[in-house]
Amino acid sequence: MAVDRTVHRARRFGRRRAAAVLATALLSAVAGGLSTAPAGAAVYPIPDPDGFYAAPPNVGDYQPGDIIRSRSVPASGFPGAVAWQLLYRSTNSTDAPIAAMTTLLMSGGGGNRPLVSYQPFVNALGLQCAPSHTLFNGGLQEAPALNLLLARGWAVAVPDHLGPTSSYGAAKLGGRLTLDGVRAVKRFGPAGLGNAPVGMAGYSGGGMATAFAAAMAPDYAPELPIVGAAMGGVPVNIGKLALDLGSKPNPLFGLGFAAAIGLEREYPSVMSLDDTLNPAGVELRNRLANACTDEIINAAANKSYTDYLHGDVNDVTDDRIRVLHENSTEIYPGVPRAPIYQWAGSNDQVNPWLAREVAGRYCAAGDRVQFDIIPGADHGTAIAPGAIRAFNYLGDRFANLPAPSNC
Repeated sequence: MAVDRTVHRARRFGRRRAAAVLATALLSAVAGGLSTAPAGAAVYPIPDPDGFYAAPPNVGDYQPGDIIRSRSVPASGFPGAVAWQLLYRSTNSTDAPIAAMTTLLMSGGGGNRPLVSYQPFVNALGLQCAPSHTLFNGGLQEAPALNLLLARGWAVAVPDHLGPTSSYGAAKLGGRLTLDGVRAVKRFGPAGLGNAPVGMAGYSGGGMATAFAAAMAPDYAPELPIVGAAMGGVPVNIGKLALDLGSKPNPLFGLGFAAAIGLEREYPSVMSLDDTLNPAGVELRNRLANACTDEIINAAANKSYTDYLHGDVNDVTDDRIRVLHENSTEIYPGVPRAPIYQWAGSNDQVNPWLAREVAGRYCAAGDRVQFDIIPGADHGTAIAPGAIRAFNYLGDRFANLPAPSNC
């Protein structure tokens, strides 16, 4: 019963501490050597049984953002809206062509209007946990809030920003998928959004994807008319976060372990866990390969890296440090061109002052940044008040009002 109570608390406060535990377990898990995955290891998820998601053999013939196929779907939970799903070409972190998915919601049919790409926080390894599924089956906690955006007359795109192998933790990939997803939506004729101004938003893990998209856009997708980006609770350096937090047993350890698996999927030649996992760790990786958030939390509640891994938390190879840096906006040299709204709670377990330093670098490069600290809020309680400000901020950008800045 004590374990049940702990897991229940973990579920209630998971969003409050998830990013912190993710980083702690992540840095612990990537310590160790390299190897090739043994036969039968459940590193990758079971492919989506819906053939719509499958990449065609000639996926490399498409350009990033090109639509491979599209379909309309029932917009369950979004009264008065229509919904489409678009499979589009993107590129993974090793520069291989991939097929990715975004879901487009619009009220009142097609027609030019502002477009918001919303990146949810998705803490999962199974493909059935992706937003394109959970938007409509009650599994995505943020889904009801999207009706607030639709009520403003905006179109909303929700990408599966973890990609076709659910590479949880690969934030740079999330930024690339976000931008290519916006390209796909703007190229989708029935929606009529070719001339739509673009805003982006997300919190926590979704904030990481949003932050990367904003920083990458000037070089990767300079043609996109991004008028503003809003993100909250963003972990800007997962390696530093891990070192700050230590490695004590935690009810949410499974989320960090899952992030290590996600990076292993995205960087298989560098991030293999095979020489790092003990037998219990191998079993846990197999068990989590197709899991969503609750199952991941339950599987390793109140555990620590010593239960599943060997090696020291500080024993990380140069190649693995490179991967951690590649997925940290503090290190990424790109600077957003679009105005930024960013927020964090003053008591956030994800260091808000480090995020503010990154915002200061953007300011020094000439970007306009409004960074709000919400007094007394932690990682969970900062979501709602910041999101209200974020939506209003994007509304002002769509109205062509001058962007505020407290640089």
